[in-house]
Amino acid sequence: MRPLLKTGVAALVLAGLSAGPVLAESTLQKVKDRGELTCGVNTGIAGFSAPDDKGNWSGIDVDVCRAVAAAIFKDPSKVKFVPLTAKERFTALQSGEIDVLSRNTTWTMSRDTSAGMNFAGINYYDGQGFMVNNALGVKSAKELSGASICVQTGTTSELNVADYFRQNGITYKPVVFEKLPETIAAYNAGRCDVFTSDASQLYATRLTLGNPADHIVLPEVISKEPLGPAVRQGDAEWANIVRWVLFALVNAEEFGVTSKNLDQMRDSTNPEIKRLLGTEGEFGKGIGLDNDWAYQAIKAVGNYGESFERNVGQGSRLNISRGQNALWRDGGLQYAPPIR
Repeated sequence: MRPLLKTGVAALVLAGLSAGPVLAESTLQKVKDRGELTCGVNTGIAGFSAPDDKGNWSGIDVDVCRAVAAAIFKDPSKVKFVPLTAKERFTALQSGEIDVLSRNTTWTMSRDTSAGMNFAGINYYDGQGFMVNNALGVKSAKELSGASICVQTGTTSELNVADYFRQNGITYKPVVFEKLPETIAAYNAGRCDVFTSDASQLYATRLTLGNPADHIVLPEVISKEPLGPAVRQGDAEWANIVRWVLFALVNAEEFGVTSKNLDQMRDSTNPEIKRLLGTEGEFGKGIGLDNDWAYQAIKAVGNYGESFERNVGQGSRLNISRGQNALWRDGGLQYAPPIR
C-alpha cells in the first residue's frame, strides 16, 4: 500500500487541479482600467491615419479606433494614437504596447498564424501598384525592366514586387528603406525610378509631391491587399469587440443608418436596425459591452460609407472611388454578418 499524502499537500494538489490555469487579465479590462484605448497607426498616410498641424489624427484606420473607444467608453476621444513604422508595428502589438493595430496592414496567412495576431476584419480592399514620373515615358509595369524601385522594408510590397518581376522575367534594382517618409523622399529626389506600395498609398503620396500631375500610377495591380485592424491572439472577447464594431459600421450603411439620422432610427420598427442600435435584444452582453455599443460607435464616426467618403472618397483630396469597397449589394466586397 502507498503512503498517504500529508493533508496539507493533498489539499494544495486538489486545489490546483480544481482551480485550473490562472487567466490573465483581459484586454478589455486593461483598457477600462487605463481609461483609454491604445491604437497603433501609421506615422502619416493621408486618408488612413495622419495627424494635422495640431496633432489631431484622422483617417479610416483612425475611425476604427475611435469607434472602438466609443463602444467601450461612450467617448471617441478616449484613445491614444501610437505612430508606428512597418517594422515596429507587429512588435508593438505582440508586446502589449498597443491594444489594437489599425495601420493599413495586409491580412496574410503568416501574419494571422505565426505572428501572434488575429485580424478582426477588412476595412479597405486594396492592391499593390507602381507610381512613376511622367518623364520616364512608361505606361505599363512590364516596361520597367532594369528600373530602380523604392520600396519600404518589412511590408508585403517588398515581397510582392520580387514575385511579380520574377514571374514576368524582368530585372529590377530594389532601393529599400525602413521608414515610409524616407522611401517617398528618395523617390521624390530621383534616387529611384519607381515607387511601389498599395495603390491607395500611391494616390495619397502623389498629392504630396510638388506637382501631382508629374506622376502617374500605372494600371497594373499586382496583388491582393486586404487591409484591416488586428489584435493579439489569445483574447477572443477583445477580438470580438473590434470585429463587431467594424461590422456594425458596415451594417449601418446597408440599413441606411447614419450619424445624422441615428436618433430617429432608434424608433425604427425594422428588427435588424433595432438589434443594431440596442433597442431590442442584449447583444452587447456577448462582447462585454453595453447594449448601445454600436449606437455609440456610429455616433462617433458615422457608418462605413460616411467614414470612407470623408477620408478617402469623393469628400476627400484623394477622391478614390468606392470600387471593391462598395457594399456587396452595390457590386463591391464589403459585407458584414448580421447581428442576430
